[in-house]
Amino acid sequence: MKINGAPAKPSSSVKVGDRIEARLNQRERIADVVTVLAKRVGAPVAATCFVDHSPPPPERDPLSPPIFERDRGAGRPTKRDRRQLDKLRGRRR
Repeated sequence: MKINGAPAKPSSSVKVGDRIEARLNQRERIADVVTVLAKRVGAPVAATCFVDHSPPPPERDPLSPPIFERDRGAGRPTKRDRRQLDKLRGRRR
């Protein structure tokens, strides 16, 4: 995460006009701060406090099957299942 191009910590404060850049789930997110709130609010109110300049997400091929589909009622994934999913996602442990 970066604020105005500089690396940021979770405790970093922001002010009106700051540009926040973050990488979430293999996607670049860019936002400009419009209003700073003093306390916690709901998501609809919080969404009005920034302007999103993120590029659109890549289009998904409608014909490709979902990668991580489990049978309904199969229960929680086992440790082996989780490791296989992490391997498919490119995550290491």
